[in-house]
Amino acid sequence: MLVYNNSMVGQRIIQEKYSALSDILDERGRRIWAAVEARSLQHGGISKVAKATGLSRTTIHVGFKELESGKSSVPSAGRIRQKGGGRKPLTHHAPDIIKALDALVEPTTRGDPESPLRWTCKSTRNLAKELQQQGYRIGDRKVADLLHDMGYSLQANAKTIEGSQHPDRNAQFEYINARTKAFQRRNQPVISVDTKKKELVGNFKNNGREWQPQGAPQETNVHDFQDKELGKVIPYGVYDVA
Repeated sequence: MLVYNNSMVGQRIIQEKYSALSDILDERGRRIWAAVEARSLQHGGISKVAKATGLSRTTIHVGFKELESGKSSVPSAGRIRQKGGGRKPLTHHAPDIIKALDALVEPTTRGDPESPLRWTCKSTRNLAKELQQQGYRIGDRKVADLLHDMGYSLQANAKTIEGSQHPDRNAQFEYINARTKAFQRRNQPVISVDTKKKELVGNFKNNGREWQPQGAPQETNVHDFQDKELGKVIPYGVYDVA
């Protein structure tokens, strides 16, 4: 091993060595190499190697311990770290975070109808902010990972609940049908009025489609703000079904 006299030149040489070896060595190999390099520099070697490679001083100290302990610290075949080594998952340090997150996502069914997110967008950013206020150290990306692990996914709401029907609903339609047939037999008019929801009047986008030259769709307003002069209309139709 070389003992460097010029600190600037020495640091550059360490950087070149590390760049050449970092893609070849695994995590354990890099920290052991860093420890060997630091040992060759003697006084201040750990600080110099840490500055040149970007490895933390703690990592290099671990490399020293592995060198001193010898083969007893070598992981089993196929492993880089000792069993149980590495950063523990968030759920290890905060095992109740899953329950806290679940309560925020579905407050009405998890016993917390006064949740501050009940009437706000349940984005991962908002969920992370609320969990942080509860004392958890978590970011929005980790919230997304946890939600995925919990079986959640981004979904739009769906119109599937019709609501309860009036007990006389069928009888009402039978009565209307009978009266319609009676009027038709007498050649009397039977009027049907059909109305739709209110619509903005003006050059606004709608969900329909029509044939246009390719690449030349009809241009409409970007924002659907009501025109004060044109206002809204209620489309309706009056039909004589007789």
